Amino acid sequence: MTKEEHIKYWINTAKDDYDTFIILFNNDKYLYAFYLAHLTLEKIIKAHWVKDNEGNIPPKSHNLIYLHKNTKLELSNDEIKFLTKFNDFQIQGRYPDYQFEIQKLLTNSFSND
Repeated sequence: MTKEEHIKYWINTAKDDYDTFIILFNNDKYLYAFYLAHLTLEKIIKAHWVKDNEGNIPPKSHNLIYLHKNTKLELSNDEIKFLTKFNDFQIQGRYPDYQFEIQKLLTNSFSND
């Protein structure tokens, strides 16, 4: 695959994940919605990683801050804080023992903040 095809792959799969996020969010399935939101952000950042680096395969990491640091994306402090907060949702979405605790936090009002 070319660099452009790799970038397109990450963007297209991010769009699919975002569509699923919207469906889950609108049906009050916040844990999995936020997991998909994290995945969407991760894939968008990975598209930038491919664009900004020599290689076409980004690191096998889910850490948004780590991935971002290896791109040329310029983010504000608030946006960095946002990514830091979203890092938690990839852990809770993947590991069942964290799910119960995070579900207590994911109310509609929290989700709209």
